[in-house]
This record gives sequence, structure tokens and C-alpha cells, in this order.
Amino acid sequence: MSRSRPHPLIPSPAGRGGTAPKERDAVPVFAALSDATRLRLLRRLSTEGPLSITRLSHGTGVTRQAITRHLYALGSAGLVRHRKQGREQIWDLDAKRLEIARRYLDHVAVQWDAAAERLKAFVETQEETAEP
Repeated sequence: MSRSRPHPLIPSPAGRGGTAPKERDAVPVFAALSDATRLRLLRRLSTEGPLSITRLSHGTGVTRQAITRHLYALGSAGLVRHRKQGREQIWDLDAKRLEIARRYLDHVAVQWDAAAERLKAFVETQEETAEP
């Protein structure tokens, strides 16, 4: 039985040289980022720094309980962390997981750029052979 060659227009899993970022590490980040409220919370934490749940929920029209649930979802994806300060929990951005997601997107972009170049070369070859 012969092994089939990979299709020339479909990117290989490892891309060009180097190890592919682990998809399983990026998936929880993207799942957590799929919610508009969570994105707004991350934006506030990235611009304003560590904030309490009270400060994060102020002016949003979202209850503190809902904000707390969103923060725990972000926390389970490794995007935020919290600490106790008196009776409040202070939440802060943990950018390491965002870096993992960014590297994964960079990897995918390289794969698709390479696939687009292969498609272009293929089309040009077809055009050259089709000319009389």
C-alpha cells in the first residue's frame, strides 16, 4: 500500500520549520474570548490594570454575579487571575495565555500564506501549459 502525498494546497500540521503551537492549548483561550462581555472585561483589565468585581461591573448593566461567572470562565482559560484584598477579589490580566493564542494564530497565518503561494504557483503553471 503506498502512502499518499499531502495535497500541495493544504498546509501541513507543522507548517514550515519548527514545532506547531499546541492547538489544545489555544482552544480554551479562543472559547473564552468568544463572548463579548468577556472581551470587554479583558480590555478593561488590560487598560486599567487590576480591578475588583465591583469596579468591573460598574456601568456595564451586568450584575456582579454575571461578571463573576465571566471572570471565572476567563480564569479557567488562564487569561485572568485573582487575589483577595480585604473582602474583595481583585482581578488582573494574565497575558501569557494570550501569547499562546497569538503564536497559534501566527502559525496558522504562516500555513495559509504558504498555501496561497502554492495555489498561485499552481494556477500560473496551469496558465502556462494552457497557452498555445
